[in-house]
Amino acid sequence: METGKEISVFAPASVANVTCGFDILGFPLNGTGDKLWMKSIPEPVIKIKTIKGFDLPLDPEKNVVGVVIKKFMQDMHIKTGFELSIRKGVKPGSGMGSSAASAAAAAFAVNELTGKPLATKDLIKYAMEGEKLASGNAHADNVAPALLGNFILIRSYDPLDIIQLDAPEELYCTVVHPHIQVKTEDSRMILKKQIPLKKAIEQWGNVAGLITGILTSDYELIGRSMKDVIIEPVRSILIPKFDEVKSSVMKAGALGCGISGSGPSIFTFSQGEKNAAKVQRKMSHIYKTLGVDFDIYVSRINKQGTQVL
Repeated sequence: METGKEISVFAPASVANVTCGFDILGFPLNGTGDKLWMKSIPEPVIKIKTIKGFDLPLDPEKNVVGVVIKKFMQDMHIKTGFELSIRKGVKPGSGMGSSAASAAAAAFAVNELTGKPLATKDLIKYAMEGEKLASGNAHADNVAPALLGNFILIRSYDPLDIIQLDAPEELYCTVVHPHIQVKTEDSRMILKKQIPLKKAIEQWGNVAGLITGILTSDYELIGRSMKDVIIEPVRSILIPKFDEVKSSVMKAGALGCGISGSGPSIFTFSQGEKNAAKVQRKMSHIYKTLGVDFDIYVSRINKQGTQVL
């Protein structure tokens, strides 16, 4: 492979689970994410030069980007190496796919620099290696949306079966990230291992309704399907003012509200930008009153995924 080639890529933040779709549904956001610069070098090593934005390890064995690139190099029999720098735009522990954005950026960039031997969809399994390092679980509901764009349904993990769903044009997402940390591995530990059949049936119905609503641009169906009877009741106790935020935004006209990933971020869907902005003001007011610092975003569903800058 020719050395000295350079590339810069952007991978977006993402919302996983999407209420009832635990580990099988996700979508990316516009405007916020990670930027990665990568250069091919003669030595068969991985060098992380700098990470800006947040304090993360430069050791490639302890960073998701290093794990992703290493696995790709092994499988593709790459004999040269890579030097890279990262600008983190997604805070670790935010519930907005921080590790996934870096993992997706790394998989996409190394594939581009090596002549694109794989289709973007085939890079998901490499980005999942980064998720495994970050949370102990190789889930795809953040990395697949970050790479591909649009709504993503993971029909199966073994074998991996990824389905891309086109987002309704008027569907907007508002996400608030209160500045507290909830680690994915911790939030998984508190989940119940067994589910009553009655709740499982209710959850399956909501997943089917949500997918149908997305495919048919039926906003009312999307809203009434955004109900999680299994995960949210357990995880919401870790998030300050979750119930108050949810009640407030629903009264303000949101279609639905839920936990973004493992939290502490909370997301809502709205039909139209005006409604999403109204929800944004409600969310902001609650956290300002609480005295908790926060970031807040309004975005359509990102349809591009990871891309070259």
